[in-house]
Amino acid sequence: MRNLNFPNLLTLLRLALTPLAVRAILSRQFGEALAILIIAGATDGFDGLAARKLHAETKVGAYLDPIADKALLSACYLALGIAGAVPWWLVALIFGRDVLILAMAGAALLFTAHREFPPSIWGKLSTFFQIAAAVAVLAAGAFPAYEIPTGPFIFIAGAATVFSGAGYVWRAVTLLGRGEPD
Repeated sequence: MRNLNFPNLLTLLRLALTPLAVRAILSRQFGEALAILIIAGATDGFDGLAARKLHAETKVGAYLDPIADKALLSACYLALGIAGAVPWWLVALIFGRDVLILAMAGAALLFTAHREFPPSIWGKLSTFFQIAAAVAVLAAGAFPAYEIPTGPFIFIAGAATVFSGAGYVWRAVTLLGRGEPD
């Protein structure tokens, strides 16, 4: 029961909100989807803070948190693509980069002694721009009278995704070239 603590419950709430966000996006209820995404984002900010402040950090939480984040963002982009709210090339870039990272991590686990794969600053920036683009698209759909320009957000999210993917490839090549774990 040590793993069932307040921070981990917040993370589980984020996972539970994912299908609700997808349903809202697919039914083009962008205001509802935006509200759900904001609540989910708040749980992401509070779960880590609560874990540190309450000394309630667990291995389950350390694994579950990035899974919840990736599930929410990936599911939202897939739904946004299906709803025609974002271009498919952006969805493909986001999923392609993630598959590439997973493949490289899997190869490293199989063929090297390297066992830690922390996110890079570029990966974190890419995620930030992906979230910003999703929020902009949902806000534009929820508040059409404001004519929120989504194109720049989509372009920057795409460029950041490509750049961070290239950064992860460079890191992998560098690690392999040295023949030792980082």
